[in-house]
Amino acid sequence: MSRPFRFGVTLFTPASAAEWRARCRRAEELGYDVLLVPDHLGMVAPFPALVAAAEATQRPRLGTFVLNAGFWNPALLAREAATTDALTGGRLELGLGTGYVPAEHEEAGLPYGSARERVDHLAHTAGEVARLLGSAEFQPRPAQSRVPLLIGANGDRMLRLTAEHADIAAFTGARPAATPGKLEPLTAEELDERVTRYRDLAAGRAEQAELNLLLQLVAVTDDPEPVLKPLLERQPQLSLEQALSLPIVLAGPLDDLVARLRAQRERFGFSYLTVLEPSMEAFAPVMERLRAESA
Repeated sequence: MSRPFRFGVTLFTPASAAEWRARCRRAEELGYDVLLVPDHLGMVAPFPALVAAAEATQRPRLGTFVLNAGFWNPALLAREAATTDALTGGRLELGLGTGYVPAEHEEAGLPYGSARERVDHLAHTAGEVARLLGSAEFQPRPAQSRVPLLIGANGDRMLRLTAEHADIAAFTGARPAATPGKLEPLTAEELDERVTRYRDLAAGRAEQAELNLLLQLVAVTDDPEPVLKPLLERQPQLSLEQALSLPIVLAGPLDDLVARLRAQRERFGFSYLTVLEPSMEAFAPVMERLRAESA
Protein backbone atom coordinates (compact mmCIF):
# COMPACT_ATOMS: atom_id res chain seq x y z
CA MET A 1 0.00 0.00 0.00
CA SER A 2 1.35 3.42 -1.01
CA ARG A 3 2.05 6.05 1.61
CA PRO A 4 -0.18 9.13 1.48
CA PHE A 5 1.32 12.12 -0.27
CA ARG A 6 3.15 14.78 1.73
CA PHE A 7 4.33 18.06 0.26
CA GLY A 8 7.16 20.42 1.12
CA VAL A 9 8.40 23.74 -0.22
CA THR A 10 11.99 24.97 0.04
CA LEU A 11 12.16 28.67 0.93
CA PHE A 12 15.47 30.47 0.55
CA THR A 13 15.19 34.09 -0.61
CA PRO A 14 16.45 36.58 2.01
CA ALA A 15 13.63 38.79 3.31
CA SER A 16 12.61 41.12 6.10
CA ALA A 17 10.88 39.61 9.12
CA ALA A 18 7.46 40.66 7.83
CA GLU A 19 8.11 39.36 4.31
CA TRP A 20 9.46 36.04 5.59
CA ARG A 21 6.49 35.44 7.87
CA ALA A 22 4.06 36.36 5.09
CA ARG A 23 5.76 33.89 2.74
CA CYS A 24 5.55 31.12 5.35
CA ARG A 25 1.88 31.86 6.04
CA ARG A 26 1.17 31.75 2.31
CA ALA A 27 2.81 28.32 2.05
CA GLU A 28 0.64 27.12 4.93
CA GLU A 29 -2.50 28.56 3.26
CA LEU A 30 -1.65 26.70 0.05
CA GLY A 31 -1.52 23.45 2.01
CA TYR A 32 2.18 22.59 2.24
CA ASP A 33 2.96 20.08 4.97
CA VAL A 34 6.62 21.02 5.45
CA LEU A 35 8.48 24.35 5.21
CA LEU A 36 12.11 23.74 4.33
CA VAL A 37 15.29 25.82 4.23
CA PRO A 38 18.53 24.88 2.39
CA ASP A 39 22.09 25.59 3.55
CA HIS A 40 23.84 27.76 0.98
CA LEU A 41 25.81 30.96 1.42
CA GLY A 42 23.85 33.92 0.10
CA MET A 43 20.55 32.44 1.28
CA VAL A 44 18.81 32.58 4.66
CA ALA A 45 20.46 30.88 7.65
CA PRO A 46 18.53 27.66 8.28
CA PHE A 47 17.79 27.53 12.00
CA PRO A 48 16.72 31.13 12.72
CA ALA A 49 14.61 31.05 9.54
CA LEU A 50 12.82 27.91 10.77
CA VAL A 51 12.15 29.39 14.20
CA ALA A 52 10.63 32.46 12.51
CA ALA A 53 8.58 30.17 10.26
CA ALA A 54 7.20 28.37 13.32
CA GLU A 55 6.15 31.66 14.88
CA ALA A 56 4.24 32.59 11.72
CA THR A 57 2.46 29.25 11.18
CA GLN A 58 0.50 26.60 13.05
CA ARG A 59 0.47 23.33 11.12
CA PRO A 60 3.52 22.70 8.89
CA ARG A 61 6.55 20.81 10.03
CA LEU A 62 9.92 22.49 9.51
CA GLY A 63 13.05 21.08 7.97
CA THR A 64 16.56 21.66 6.70
CA PHE A 65 16.82 20.59 3.06
CA VAL A 66 19.62 19.90 3.39
CA LEU A 67 22.36 21.03 5.73
CA ASN A 68 25.82 21.02 4.21
CA ALA A 69 27.52 18.66 6.69
CA GLY A 70 30.90 20.22 5.90
CA PHE A 71 29.75 23.48 7.48
CA TRP A 72 28.93 21.82 10.81
CA ASN A 73 30.62 20.42 13.89
CA PRO A 74 28.41 17.58 15.25
CA ALA A 75 28.21 18.90 18.82
CA LEU A 76 27.29 22.40 17.67
CA LEU A 77 24.78 21.01 15.18
CA ALA A 78 23.14 18.91 17.90
CA ARG A 79 22.79 22.05 20.03
CA GLU A 80 21.22 23.97 17.12
CA ALA A 81 18.85 21.12 16.27
CA ALA A 82 17.75 20.57 19.87
CA THR A 83 17.17 24.29 20.45
CA THR A 84 15.24 24.67 17.20
CA ASP A 85 13.10 21.62 17.92
CA ALA A 86 12.30 22.95 21.39
CA LEU A 87 11.50 26.47 20.15
CA THR A 88 9.26 25.15 17.35
CA GLY A 89 7.28 22.80 19.58
CA GLY A 90 8.75 19.59 18.15
CA ARG A 91 8.23 20.37 14.48
CA LEU A 92 11.82 19.90 13.25
CA GLU A 93 12.95 17.41 10.60
CA LEU A 94 16.74 17.44 10.28
CA GLY A 95 18.06 17.03 6.74
CA LEU A 96 21.74 16.38 5.98
CA GLY A 97 23.83 16.17 2.81
CA THR A 98 27.50 16.25 1.87
CA GLY A 99 27.43 19.56 -0.01
CA TYR A 100 28.45 19.88 -3.64
CA VAL A 101 29.63 23.49 -4.16
CA PRO A 102 33.41 23.87 -3.63
CA ALA A 103 33.24 27.66 -3.94
CA GLU A 104 31.02 27.92 -0.83
CA HIS A 105 33.57 26.03 1.26
CA GLU A 106 36.33 28.27 -0.06
CA GLU A 107 34.33 31.39 0.80
CA ALA A 108 33.62 30.02 4.30
CA GLY A 109 37.29 29.13 4.82
CA LEU A 110 36.44 25.45 5.26
CA PRO A 111 38.00 22.41 3.55
CA TYR A 112 35.91 20.85 0.80
CA GLY A 113 37.63 17.49 0.73
CA SER A 114 37.29 14.54 -1.60
CA ALA A 115 33.98 12.77 -2.13
CA ARG A 116 35.13 10.05 0.28
CA GLU A 117 36.10 12.59 2.93
CA ARG A 118 32.76 14.41 2.62
CA VAL A 119 30.80 11.18 3.00
CA ASP A 120 32.99 10.16 5.96
CA HIS A 121 32.25 13.49 7.64
CA LEU A 122 28.51 13.16 7.03
CA ALA A 123 28.52 9.64 8.46
CA HIS A 124 30.34 10.86 11.57
CA THR A 125 28.01 13.86 11.87
CA ALA A 126 24.81 11.80 11.53
CA GLY A 127 26.00 9.26 14.10
CA GLU A 128 27.15 11.83 16.64
CA VAL A 129 24.07 14.02 16.35
CA ALA A 130 21.82 10.99 16.83
CA ARG A 131 23.88 9.88 19.83
CA LEU A 132 23.81 13.31 21.46
CA LEU A 133 20.12 14.00 20.87
CA GLY A 134 19.30 10.52 22.15
CA SER A 135 21.25 10.97 25.37
CA ALA A 136 19.25 11.93 28.46
CA GLU A 137 22.26 13.92 29.68
CA PHE A 138 22.53 16.12 26.60
CA GLN A 139 21.38 19.71 26.98
CA PRO A 140 19.41 21.46 25.62
CA ARG A 141 16.74 18.79 25.14
CA PRO A 142 14.69 18.62 21.92
CA ALA A 143 10.90 18.46 22.24
CA GLN A 144 10.67 15.24 20.21
CA SER A 145 11.93 11.94 21.56
CA ARG A 146 13.50 11.46 18.12
CA VAL A 147 14.08 14.27 15.64
CA PRO A 148 13.41 12.68 12.22
CA LEU A 149 16.53 12.47 10.06
CA LEU A 150 16.47 13.04 6.30
CA ILE A 151 19.55 12.30 4.21
CA GLY A 152 19.91 13.47 0.63
CA ALA A 153 21.74 10.83 -1.40
CA ASN A 154 22.60 9.44 -4.79
CA GLY A 155 25.92 7.52 -4.65
CA ASP A 156 26.28 4.01 -3.25
CA ARG A 157 27.95 4.99 0.05
CA MET A 158 25.39 7.71 0.67
CA LEU A 159 22.53 5.34 -0.10
CA ARG A 160 24.00 2.87 2.39
CA LEU A 161 24.15 5.58 5.07
CA THR A 162 20.58 6.57 4.24
CA ALA A 163 19.41 2.97 4.53
CA GLU A 164 21.13 2.64 7.91
CA HIS A 165 20.18 5.94 9.56
CA ALA A 166 17.51 8.01 7.79
CA ASP A 167 13.80 8.22 8.52
CA ILE A 168 13.41 10.01 5.17
CA ALA A 169 15.42 9.06 2.08
CA ALA A 170 15.71 12.08 -0.20
CA PHE A 171 16.69 11.40 -3.80
CA THR A 172 18.28 14.31 -5.59
CA GLY A 173 17.28 13.10 -9.05
CA ALA A 174 20.62 14.49 -10.23
CA ARG A 175 24.36 13.86 -10.00
CA PRO A 176 27.40 16.15 -9.91
CA ALA A 177 28.28 17.47 -13.35
CA ALA A 178 31.76 17.90 -14.81
CA THR A 179 31.61 21.59 -13.83
CA PRO A 180 32.21 21.87 -10.05
CA GLY A 181 29.13 22.97 -8.12
CA LYS A 182 26.72 22.01 -10.91
CA LEU A 183 24.32 19.08 -11.22
CA GLU A 184 22.94 17.16 -14.16
CA PRO A 185 19.56 15.39 -14.04
CA LEU A 186 19.04 11.64 -13.92
CA THR A 187 16.77 9.94 -16.41
CA ALA A 188 13.85 7.90 -15.10
CA GLU A 189 15.82 4.72 -15.79
CA GLU A 190 18.87 5.99 -13.91
CA LEU A 191 16.76 7.08 -10.96
CA ASP A 192 14.98 3.72 -10.98
CA GLU A 193 18.37 2.01 -10.61
CA ARG A 194 19.29 4.26 -7.67
CA VAL A 195 15.99 3.62 -5.88
CA THR A 196 16.35 -0.11 -6.45
CA ARG A 197 19.86 0.03 -5.01
CA TYR A 198 18.55 1.85 -1.94
CA ARG A 199 15.75 -0.68 -1.46
CA ASP A 200 18.25 -3.53 -1.58
CA LEU A 201 20.38 -1.82 1.07
CA ALA A 202 17.33 -1.07 3.25
CA ALA A 203 15.73 -4.51 2.91
CA GLY A 204 16.44 -5.45 6.52
CA ARG A 205 14.87 -2.37 8.09
CA ALA A 206 12.08 -2.92 10.58
CA GLU A 207 10.30 0.20 9.33
CA GLN A 208 10.73 1.51 5.82
CA ALA A 209 11.77 5.12 5.30
CA GLU A 210 9.63 7.72 3.58
CA LEU A 211 10.96 8.44 0.06
CA ASN A 212 11.34 12.03 -1.08
CA LEU A 213 11.96 13.64 -4.46
CA LEU A 214 12.80 17.28 -5.13
CA LEU A 215 10.97 18.60 -8.20
CA GLN A 216 13.26 21.20 -9.74
CA LEU A 217 10.71 22.74 -12.11
CA VAL A 218 6.91 22.90 -11.99
CA ALA A 219 4.65 24.51 -14.58
CA VAL A 220 0.95 23.86 -15.29
CA THR A 221 0.75 24.70 -18.98
CA ASP A 222 -0.47 23.47 -22.36
CA ASP A 223 2.80 24.67 -23.94
CA PRO A 224 5.79 23.52 -21.87
CA GLU A 225 8.48 24.36 -24.43
CA PRO A 226 8.99 28.03 -23.41
CA VAL A 227 9.09 27.02 -19.72
CA LEU A 228 11.77 24.43 -20.40
CA LYS A 229 13.95 26.69 -22.57
CA PRO A 230 16.29 27.74 -19.71
CA LEU A 231 16.76 24.09 -18.68
CA LEU A 232 17.52 23.06 -22.27
CA GLU A 233 20.10 25.86 -22.51
CA ARG A 234 21.80 24.59 -19.35
CA GLN A 235 21.51 20.94 -20.44
CA PRO A 236 22.06 21.06 -24.24
CA GLN A 237 22.39 17.28 -24.41
CA LEU A 238 18.63 16.98 -23.76
CA SER A 239 15.84 17.18 -26.31
CA LEU A 240 12.50 18.70 -25.33
CA GLU A 241 10.98 15.21 -25.07
CA GLN A 242 13.84 13.98 -22.89
CA ALA A 243 13.52 17.00 -20.59
CA LEU A 244 9.79 16.44 -20.20
CA SER A 245 10.43 12.82 -19.18
CA LEU A 246 12.85 13.70 -16.37
CA PRO A 247 11.42 12.77 -12.95
CA ILE A 248 12.48 16.14 -11.49
CA VAL A 249 10.63 18.11 -14.19
CA LEU A 250 6.87 18.58 -13.96
CA ALA A 251 5.47 20.58 -16.88
CA GLY A 252 2.24 20.12 -18.80
CA PRO A 253 -1.55 20.17 -18.36
CA LEU A 254 -2.87 19.72 -14.83
CA ASP A 255 -4.49 16.32 -15.43
CA ASP A 256 -1.25 14.98 -16.90
CA LEU A 257 0.85 16.23 -13.98
CA VAL A 258 -1.46 14.67 -11.39
CA ALA A 259 -1.44 11.34 -13.24
CA ARG A 260 2.34 11.48 -13.59
CA LEU A 261 3.00 11.99 -9.90
CA ARG A 262 0.66 9.17 -9.00
CA ALA A 263 2.51 6.94 -11.48
CA GLN A 264 5.88 7.99 -10.05
CA ARG A 265 4.68 7.09 -6.56
CA GLU A 266 3.78 3.62 -7.83
CA ARG A 267 7.03 3.19 -9.75
CA PHE A 268 9.58 4.72 -7.37
CA GLY A 269 7.74 5.08 -4.06
CA PHE A 270 8.00 8.88 -3.89
CA SER A 271 5.21 9.98 -1.57
CA TYR A 272 6.97 13.05 -0.12
CA LEU A 273 7.39 15.65 -2.87
CA THR A 274 9.30 18.89 -2.49
CA VAL A 275 9.28 21.95 -4.75
CA LEU A 276 11.47 25.04 -4.83
CA GLU A 277 10.21 28.46 -3.76
CA PRO A 278 9.67 29.75 -7.35
CA SER A 279 7.27 26.82 -7.95
CA MET A 280 5.29 27.25 -4.73
CA GLU A 281 2.21 28.78 -6.32
CA ALA A 282 2.37 26.72 -9.53
CA PHE A 283 2.39 23.43 -7.64
CA ALA A 284 -0.60 24.31 -5.44
CA PRO A 285 -3.34 23.09 -7.83
CA VAL A 286 -1.44 19.83 -8.42
CA MET A 287 -1.17 19.31 -4.67
CA GLU A 288 -4.87 20.10 -4.20
CA ARG A 289 -5.92 17.56 -6.84
CA LEU A 290 -3.69 14.81 -5.43
CA ARG A 291 -5.18 15.36 -1.98
CA ALA A 292 -8.75 15.40 -3.29
CA GLU A 293 -8.25 12.14 -5.19
CA SER A 294 -6.81 10.48 -2.06
CA ALA A 295 -9.61 11.65 0.24
